Amino acid sequence: MCDSARAQVAEAEARIRASRADTARTVVRAPFDGIVAEVNGELGEFLTPSPPGIPTLPAIDLIDDTCLYVTAPIDEVDAAQLKLAMAGRITLDAYRGRHFTGKVRRIAPYVLAVEKQARTVEVEVEFDDPGGVRNLLVGYSADIEIVIAARDPVLRIPTSALMPGNRVLALGGDETLQERKVEIGLSNWEYTEIRSGLKRGDRVVTSLERAGVKPGARAVEETRSPAAAAGK
Repeated sequence: MCDSARAQVAEAEARIRASRADTARTVVRAPFDGIVAEVNGELGEFLTPSPPGIPTLPAIDLIDDTCLYVTAPIDEVDAAQLKLAMAGRITLDAYRGRHFTGKVRRIAPYVLAVEKQARTVEVEVEFDDPGGVRNLLVGYSADIEIVIAARDPVLRIPTSALMPGNRVLALGGDETLQERKVEIGLSNWEYTEIRSGLKRGDRVVTSLERAGVKPGARAVEETRSPAAAAGK
């Protein structure tokens, strides 16, 4: 009689352990702190691991918001100059007028070949201070600039003033536009270093797309009002 009771107790304990094991499998634990971006499952649905070579959606898409970075393609011509930890500048369409500092954290070891497009290398630039960007969402569009070299002080002009062939339109003493050949140095989207061809104080045309802007045309210098300048 006692042996039978002990057997029943052991069987019941085994069922309890099995039930607890089944219950434990219904809990999905996050491997790190983060934000739940998406749940790819329904209540009561069974989840199975992905078969080898066949990727499937994760049960829960978890975002680690302590390490934010931008992934961008860099032309293969420029990629050869990049090194890890190089300083970079990040601009986001959602934060117009603001720039964020960062550094290169990864350079892909291969070149992407996209049909009818230039070959590029994928680069990741991480934010120096992710906490300084409030309400930053994963998936925002962004542009990056990576500092290959720096020189200061230099004579520079807006890059928008530079014409093909390293030429500019400068305002002459007779108030006419004169085409000048310049030697350029370092350059980015905003400014280009001028090594020769211009001197400090020379006035150049930055709105080359305007009608009538050409060598020999008469022009006057435009000045912003103090209020407009302060708003930039």
